[in-house]
Amino acid sequence: MLRALYSAISGLRSHQTMLDVTGNNIANVNTTGFKASATQFQDTLSQLTRGASGAQAESGGSNPAQIGLGVQVAAISTNFSQGSAQATGRSTDMMISGDGFFVVQSGGETLYTRAGSFSFDAGGRLVTPDGALVQGWTAVNGVVPTTGGATGNITLPQNAVAPAIATTSVTMTGNLPAGTAVGDVLTRDVDVYDATGASRTVSMEFTRTATGWNTKATDGATVSTGALVYNAAGKVSSGGTLTVNGIAIDLSTTTGFADLNTIAASKQDGREPGTLQSFSLSKDGTLIGSFSNGSTEAIARIALATFVNPGGLEKAGGSTYRTSINSGGATLGTAGTGGIGSLMGGALEMSNVDLSQEFTNLIVAQRGFQANARIITTSDEVLQELTNLKR
Repeated sequence: MLRALYSAISGLRSHQTMLDVTGNNIANVNTTGFKASATQFQDTLSQLTRGASGAQAESGGSNPAQIGLGVQVAAISTNFSQGSAQATGRSTDMMISGDGFFVVQSGGETLYTRAGSFSFDAGGRLVTPDGALVQGWTAVNGVVPTTGGATGNITLPQNAVAPAIATTSVTMTGNLPAGTAVGDVLTRDVDVYDATGASRTVSMEFTRTATGWNTKATDGATVSTGALVYNAAGKVSSGGTLTVNGIAIDLSTTTGFADLNTIAASKQDGREPGTLQSFSLSKDGTLIGSFSNGSTEAIARIALATFVNPGGLEKAGGSTYRTSINSGGATLGTAGTGGIGSLMGGALEMSNVDLSQEFTNLIVAQRGFQANARIITTSDEVLQELTNLKR
């Protein structure tokens, strides 16, 4: 039988594979986080009809004569180039800008994905559309453990409470008017908190003296007094601190210029307890909760994975990948470190399929299939002529 016949059959098979790969790319043009694949061909073994000969004193050498036996698919490689961003406005949608992968657990198997369309299930766990559990590190008292620890399910605690913090310091800022008459009193009230979050009021009194101001802080039955003196430049020269009932009151940044009464408490470090109201995503993958008492705390941090050879990952369906012997093991880390890339909240990575390239590949595959089919018909005609030699 003609070798061309079997070469053409291998060409049909190879170009059919190219059509299948291209068709799958086009079908997934709008799949979140999809990475396009490309088909690579190589020739098969060649039949040696005449070997090479070396050059002699009176004759030149000759090259080998070989007849190829067809084509085969060398590889179907995945293109992991960055897809475009699509803003969604959903706080649970996340996009990786870089080379990392989200880590998810599905049926006890660890998988990896670029598709960041997540949501919370009834148990408050962050999941993919098909229910795989997103992995990361959960914060303890607002502190995320080091990335060297084991990962776990990321859970949003709906009943999370930011604990109360007792006030230990108060900062007063603003100006005490130097033109105030001796004996005049200015009063300011400051709300502070105890360890249970209960609010109380510390009263501050500023009494004008000939040399400056007498200060008095009253916290219930506890009273503390002092003297505040400003220099010619209106800066505090003495009496810049006052302590009452364990609360340090800082007056060092106040000023003593004329005719400007703006003295006030600008900051105190206590707070009442608060409940979780909302959350946001930072660029390092940390979920930051906002509480009703105005505080913010880290809730969890999303784990990302990188691979020495991401092209060696095996597609596992559902826009996920699993490791293979040639991908290498996953290296876990956080966004913004080790070349992993950053995270963007409220956006998704779209497919990186280039339709113009895919339709061009479709034409190339179709013409390649068509040309190999013509080889088969031509070979058949040759065989028919051969059988017609004897009638």
